[in-house]
Amino acid sequence: MACDTQTVYGTRPVVLNTARLVGLGAIAIAGLASGTLGNSHASGPALVSAIAGSALAQPAEEDRSPEELLSNFIHFVKIARFDVAAGEAAALLDTGLTEEEFVDLVDESGELDRFQSAIAQALRVDGLEQIAGELNAMYRNGQLKRARNPDQIARNIDLLGGNVGEALFARSRLNAAGEYAAPQLLEALIGGGPAAQRARVQQVLIEMGRQSVAPLSEALTGLESPSARERILDVLAAIRYPAALPAILTVYNSTDSDAVRAAAARAVDAIGGSLDDAPSAVYAQLAEGYYTHREELTSFPGEPFQLAWTVTPGQGLTMRAVPSEIFHESMALRMAERSLRLDPTSQDTLALWIASAFRREIEAEGLEYVDEVYPREAMYFAVAGGPDISQRVLARAIETRDTPLALRAIEAIESTAGVASLTGVEGERRALVDALGFHSRRVQLDAALAIAAAQPTSEFAGAERVVPILASAIRDAGSRYAIVLTGSDREEYDRVTDQLVAEGYDVLPPATDGIKDIASAIAEAPGIDLIVASLPGDRAVSAHDEARVEPRLAAAPMLILGSSADTGDLERRFGRDQTVMIRRNAIDTEQFAEAVGQLVDRAQGGRIDESEARAYSGAALSALRDLAVGRNAVLRVEDAAMPLIAAIADARGENAVNIGEVLSYMDQPRAQVALADAALDASGSTQLELLDRVASAARRFGNNLEPRQVNGVMRLARSDDDATAIAAATVAGALSLPNSELVPLITGGDAERAGR
Repeated sequence: MACDTQTVYGTRPVVLNTARLVGLGAIAIAGLASGTLGNSHASGPALVSAIAGSALAQPAEEDRSPEELLSNFIHFVKIARFDVAAGEAAALLDTGLTEEEFVDLVDESGELDRFQSAIAQALRVDGLEQIAGELNAMYRNGQLKRARNPDQIARNIDLLGGNVGEALFARSRLNAAGEYAAPQLLEALIGGGPAAQRARVQQVLIEMGRQSVAPLSEALTGLESPSARERILDVLAAIRYPAALPAILTVYNSTDSDAVRAAAARAVDAIGGSLDDAPSAVYAQLAEGYYTHREELTSFPGEPFQLAWTVTPGQGLTMRAVPSEIFHESMALRMAERSLRLDPTSQDTLALWIASAFRREIEAEGLEYVDEVYPREAMYFAVAGGPDISQRVLARAIETRDTPLALRAIEAIESTAGVASLTGVEGERRALVDALGFHSRRVQLDAALAIAAAQPTSEFAGAERVVPILASAIRDAGSRYAIVLTGSDREEYDRVTDQLVAEGYDVLPPATDGIKDIASAIAEAPGIDLIVASLPGDRAVSAHDEARVEPRLAAAPMLILGSSADTGDLERRFGRDQTVMIRRNAIDTEQFAEAVGQLVDRAQGGRIDESEARAYSGAALSALRDLAVGRNAVLRVEDAAMPLIAAIADARGENAVNIGEVLSYMDQPRAQVALADAALDASGSTQLELLDRVASAARRFGNNLEPRQVNGVMRLARSDDDATAIAAATVAGALSLPNSELVPLITGGDAERAGR
């Protein structure tokens, strides 16, 4: 079997820069590139100073061998001279050894156990842990790279046919290579080699467990040879892994070979499946597992690439490296597509496919080695699928608290949905209405704008939330609110608060005893955009759990600042939660700002910046005006009266005129009063426009002005500026003022009367 390791599923053919991967702390992938891996280290100024000042440090000009440096590192760790040990480690890294050469150095030194013990000890020492971690990673990476080397794999497969000792050594090496050895092991399994060797190859594939399942499942459906299929089925039956069921059932239902069909039936029974299950359904289940990043479907946690498999005519089983960030979404697409080929009627599977396509695009932003799997963007397929499918995608986004996905789903819904689809008046799906309560204000606003644009004419549950959300955008779309949890440590609260204020956040009061202390402040805020918890490990977990119980905080981005001793445990607990980020509490201001930005981008699709806030404000005003002009009885603009009254007091220019336009359609005295005050306080063209809106309001709803405002209008009606005087006179006429108010406009003042 050929092993093509320079192509990537859904990506352009590339030769991966493995030296760069090592720089990122990744595990090298043998066969993905040629050449040696570069090494680098950064010990930090403090560590360099300690090394330079050590009386025991070796002279810089002395030329010591790698063997000596390794021995010295181990020795000085053991006697607790960590400053000197750091210097020896740095010098060892500077020798330029490749990772595989470093493995040879350690293995041939006779001090492997002492090296591993020294590393374990050094990783617990401040100032030494970083450079010790580099040595440890170098050794582990070297082991894996050597094990994954195709030449080494071939050699170890040959050794399986040797004596017991050679076979045991080969099995351990092949198990270390794992999924990377699958193509060559498969070739040996179905080839014409000695029966004893094939039996040992089969045993290795079984021992590899889940790392055998994906490549063997692909080979099972891609190969036509009945004998090859039988052998693969026997291995999958022995592994008993559910992820193999879709391929097995597909073969069971499609094969013409009685022997293959019987072997497939045995495999299904061994795994615990049912021959009555439709392959389309189990493919959809597997796609769901990939979409949710099920741990058992990830072969190489923490590595930058995962492997996808295809059977290519003339090449056999080939591996493709997929960036880990998009691997699960890529595989969800593949499995969902196979399900749809078998059952094109499943709306849930189509929605899963579209959600996976959206998620893949989201995760691929800024990534290298990524091309589109399909010739068109996910939005093309989303709008083609219609509003019901997009509502299903949105429902998934709400359930998983996925802001970027929700935004894309709303865009698709707005493009294709009618009123009934938008509001859920018909059918059972009402995800867009549910989005009005989503944790992200951007999602709330997009959902409210989509519903308002449809001008619904029938009542629906949740309608009362649309107009207030739109009104909140007039003033608060760009506002950001944060909660800081530091317990009783007021100094830490002030420190974190100062950093957040510098980033443009309004910070709620301290919560000494937890979220319950600030429940009223949370209720009054338009939304909570960020939570920062700087607490010891267990208390940070409790603070997180307490926040998630509160509906308005259920998915708010949460930055947890912990000590170096706590961050490891916190990372393990929250590592897969996109709404949580773990950082050390010692990070500086710049690192803090960067962490906050990354977290909000990941969890909420980014901040609403000033320009976007203006755009939302304009769109919300336009939507409210359309509702007002249309006198929509379902979405009543009167529900926005108080926010708009408050907003017009601070508004200027065109913004004030647009707010005044909406207020002029409200049958509420306070709305007309606020509009008149704004007109009297304005000047120039803005005043003329606002006076026109006051006149319109008076024509619609009569005179609701206060005497002081009537007097103000009459003063303007006597202005020397003809445009102002005419606009004010128009208001006076619309107010239907008594003659006693109007006659002075004709007769003028006392001096004028005396002269006539």
